[in-house]
Order: sequence, then C-alpha cells, then structure tokens
Amino acid sequence: MSYGHQGVKQAEEESRIQKVTSIRRDNYKVTVSLSKERQMSQSPLYHKYDIQKYDLHPNFSFAHLATMIPSNTPEFIDSGQHYVERIVRALYYFKQCSLIGPSGTGKTHIVYLVAELCGLPVWEVNCGLQTSSYDLIGRFIGLGKENWIDGMVTRWLRKGGIMYLDEANMMKQDVATRLNPVLDTRGHLVMNEKDNEVVKRHKYGYLIISMNPYSAEFAGTKPLNAAMRRRMAVWINFDYTSVGDKISEVEVKMLRDRSSVDEEMALKIVQVGAELRKQYKTGDIPYGPSLGDLINWATLVYDGNTANVAAEETIVALTSDNAEVQQDVRRVIQTVFPKSP
Repeated sequence: MSYGHQGVKQAEEESRIQKVTSIRRDNYKVTVSLSKERQMSQSPLYHKYDIQKYDLHPNFSFAHLATMIPSNTPEFIDSGQHYVERIVRALYYFKQCSLIGPSGTGKTHIVYLVAELCGLPVWEVNCGLQTSSYDLIGRFIGLGKENWIDGMVTRWLRKGGIMYLDEANMMKQDVATRLNPVLDTRGHLVMNEKDNEVVKRHKYGYLIISMNPYSAEFAGTKPLNAAMRRRMAVWINFDYTSVGDKISEVEVKMLRDRSSVDEEMALKIVQVGAELRKQYKTGDIPYGPSLGDLINWATLVYDGNTANVAAEETIVALTSDNAEVQQDVRRVIQTVFPKSP
C-alpha cells in the first residue's frame, strides 16, 4: 500500500510521537519506581528533621548497596543545635563536612543516622597511625598486575555514598595528602600505584570526617593537615548535653527510657555524669562518660545492684586504670549516692 508523500510524513510523525511518548513513559516509570523505593526504605524518623528539601541523590538509587545503608538507627536528640539538619545541609551544598568534639558526644551515631535518613551507604574507616595509603587507595596482591584490590576510598569514589573517616586527626600526613585532590575542585584521585589511573569522585559521593580535639589525652592525635583542613567547608562542634550544673531533661528522659530506671534514679545518674564531664573538660580526669556509658550504669542498677556497685563495673573502671583517678571518680559518685556507713 502506498501512502504518498503526505502519508509517509504523517507515518513518520506518528512514529516519532510514539517514540517520544515511550521514552517519557519509561522515564516516568523510573522516576515513580525510585520514588516508591525511596518511600519504602525511608526511615520512620525522616520527618522529625527539617531535611526534606535536601535530596542527596535525586533520581538515583543506591539499592545495589542496600546492605551498606544503616537501618534502625536511634533518634538523635539535641538541645536546639540542629546537628542533623546542619550536616545534611553541608553535604548538599559542599559535599563534605567535619565533626569535632569529645568522645561520647554522638558523632558516629549521627553519621549513621544521616546516612539512614538520606538513603546513603556508609564507607567507614577508623583512622590510626597504622592506616596506610594502601588501605585507602588499594594495592596489588600476589603476582602480576592483574591482581589489584581497590581500597576503601577508591571504592567510595567509584560507587558513591558517605565516606566516613573517624579520628581523622590520627591519619599520617602522607595519607591525608592523597585525599586533597579528591576534596577540591578536581574531584579525582590519581592512583600512582596503578598506572596513574584517574578515578573521578562519584556524583553523589560525600565525605564526613570526625575527630576528638587535639590534646595529649588522645594518643596519636595531631593538628589536622592544613591543606585538608582548608578543604572542609563546614565545621560542626559537638558537646555533651549535660555538663556541670546544666542538666538536660532530654538526656534524663532518654536514660530512663533506655534503661527502665525511675525518674529520680535517672536524674541522679545524669547529675554524676554531668559533673564527671565538667572535670574531664577542665583536665582533672581523662574521660567524660557518654550517654551510652550512663545507660550501661543505669541498666545494672535496674538489674538490682546499688548505684555504687554498678558504678564500679561501669563508670569507675571505664574512666581510668589509675587508682588515684578512680578514687576521684568515686568521690564524685558519692556526692550524689552516699555510701551506707
């Protein structure tokens, strides 16, 4: 059958429309599928934080890395600092940020929570003096150049998600230097070890570093590499919610809920924790207890131990091995929980 010139043009136009419609339909299906996937996997805590306008991987799925996306992370409650929102905002605009504060203030907890809320896999490295560039970049194993194994940072660059460097100020200088081109406008890693292969940073690859304040207490810490420091756009300081005379009702409630002790006992335990943290911050003792430490103490109290006995197995032994320091901790505890004569 002959359509003639006009008929051919009409047939071509109909075919073009069908193709465009099919493409649009397929794109719509992908978008809807991603949307449904996002809704199904979304944390129940998602709407507790004001982060809805910051989509860290629009129209992109990390379903292939689902096992690396945290789940059931406890809620992070602060006293108006809006840590979750500030971290997500920093990642959205700058792709990287730094968290700094004493041990036990929730830095690692909040990284996992942010990852769960945003549906991002976590690549975690606990940095130390033994962490080498081979661990982060990769290495050849066995014989022959075909046996290359990517390191953690290289895998993150290829696949995306959150690269979490814990205790970043314990990294050796040569390791930190390798990260500099990844964190600036170049956004790539040159693998000198592997024929100078250039690995570009994933479009949705984010980096968070955390560290304790540089001090003699934390063996191995040192000032962060200056070049790396300049590349971290946002710095967020963490602190305890209860310190000295400042007692957080939220922390008391969380302690009570997670250990099942009564209100009075929860308050007293937090008061002890707050005083120990104050002394830690002034340098009088080497460690300030985290909420988790206080929960451990309260759990043993709930199990039937006296507060003083339970403290010996948790707070006292945790703070230091030094007998004099332990005695200082006991004195703080006994101001709130006097020992029976």
